[in-house]
Amino acid sequence: MSTPAWMDELSFDRDGLIPAIAQDAHSGKVLMMAWMNAEAVAETARSGRAVYFSRSRGRLWRKGEDSGHVQLVHDMRLDCDGDVILLRVTQQGGIACHTGRERCFYRRLDTGAPEPVWITEDPVLKDPDEIYGKPS
Repeated sequence: MSTPAWMDELSFDRDGLIPAIAQDAHSGKVLMMAWMNAEAVAETARSGRAVYFSRSRGRLWRKGEDSGHVQLVHDMRLDCDGDVILLRVTQQGGIACHTGRERCFYRRLDTGAPEPVWITEDPVLKDPDEIYGKPS
C-alpha cells in the first residue's frame, strides 16, 4: 500500500514518530501531547477519531479505547517545519488525562516562592480507578 502524497509533508523522527498536540476545538485549551506514527496519522485522518502510537505499549492507541474518553477530530494542522501535528478535538467525557483531569497540563511552575515548586491547578474530575478499574 502506498503512502498518500499529503503524508510526504510530515517529518517523522528517527523512530518514525511525530509529536501530536490535542487542543480543545472550542476552548483552545491544550489537552495533551502524544506521539503518532504514519499508521496513526492515516487512521486519524480516515476515521475522524484520534489515534496515537503508545511507546510504552509498542502499538497503536486509539484514544478512549479503555476509558471511553474518545477524541473526535475537527481538523489536523501541521506546523511550519512539518514536524508537529496539532489536532483540534472534541474531548468526549471532558477528560483527556489518565489522572482523571480535563487535561494533562494540570501543573504550573510557581516561581514566586523561594524555591520554584509545581502547583496542581486542575481538579480530578473522575477517579482513575473508576475509569480504568482498580488494579489487582
